[in-house]
Amino acid sequence: MIIAQFSDTHIKDGSEEGVAGMQAAVAHILQLPALPDVVVITGDCTDGGTATEYARFWELLQPLPMPVYVIPGNHDHRQRLHDTVGAQGRQPLPGFMQYTVEAGPLRLLMLDTLLPGSDAGELCPQRLQWLEDRLAEAPDKTTLVFMHHPPFRTGQAPFDRIGLRDAAAFGAIIARHAQVERVAAGHVHAGVQRRFQGTVAVTCPSVMHQLLPDFRQPERLIVATEPPAMLLHVWQEGIGLLTYTSPIAPPSAIIELHNGTDWLTPPREVRARGIQGQ
Repeated sequence: MIIAQFSDTHIKDGSEEGVAGMQAAVAHILQLPALPDVVVITGDCTDGGTATEYARFWELLQPLPMPVYVIPGNHDHRQRLHDTVGAQGRQPLPGFMQYTVEAGPLRLLMLDTLLPGSDAGELCPQRLQWLEDRLAEAPDKTTLVFMHHPPFRTGQAPFDRIGLRDAAAFGAIIARHAQVERVAAGHVHAGVQRRFQGTVAVTCPSVMHQLLPDFRQPERLIVATEPPAMLLHVWQEGIGLLTYTSPIAPPSAIIELHNGTDWLTPPREVRARGIQGQ
């Protein structure tokens, strides 16, 4: 089971930057040696939340043959996003884009942290109770929790000021449910990982560009722009859940290093990336 996660596409009226990033992300997914079973987009789908931005966002996703699930970020407009993509998943929480997805051996809980009028995120009592109930009903099902705002401080003051307001209450729920294998967010345009309440929490880089902050100046936001990337969450029986960072780069060759029995010296090219079969 492979879940591709990308985030912070920021499609914007009058700008092609977000469009180019999404086109590259979609092409990258289609060129992977093994196609993902599911794609998850963790918010900031658009920059201004307009109907035309959402129409373009959804149009750009149409080449993907697998199910695509989205949740809103602080730049999104909940109702317009919902109107564009329609009802998704199961057990939706009325008034929010918060729902479950059954993905083979995995269960995905898609959380809505949007707080209208603020760049910060929120999980109100209603959303937190929904999370508690969903986790309690399937204690033996390996679960991934997806959200836009990360539930931890990043050490970058500008982002931490617009972080998740209810992180302690959220963390207390996660700590009570050992089946949560990953908490995966977006928002900060960088890949970050840390231990969190008995599990691992990660943030997904942006598909536009990701940021390498200057850690000497945490009160400022001085960054080096780095290449875009996405995350691949891979579940294998007997191994468990692994999360790979997959840089979004031009097509390259597929090289066989090991043939199942021996290491190959020198390695051999199997096929051009994106061409199925051998």
